[in-house]
Amino acid sequence: MTDSTVTDQSDAELVEARAESKRELFNLRFQLATGQLENSARIPQVKRQVARINTEIRARELAKQES
Repeated sequence: MTDSTVTDQSDAELVEARAESKRELFNLRFQLATGQLENSARIPQVKRQVARINTEIRARELAKQES
């Protein structure tokens, strides 16, 4: 998920994408702990994705407060 796709989504879509990404991150960590994870580089990618979504959600909250 790139920055442009994050900014193009609605608030509800961002919340859903964040929940989905957190579920994926949980599953990846579980696979890592059990030795079933094939692509360990995916964990930092998903972490960054969650951070991008959280940043956009927070920026929108602040923009609403200012106006």
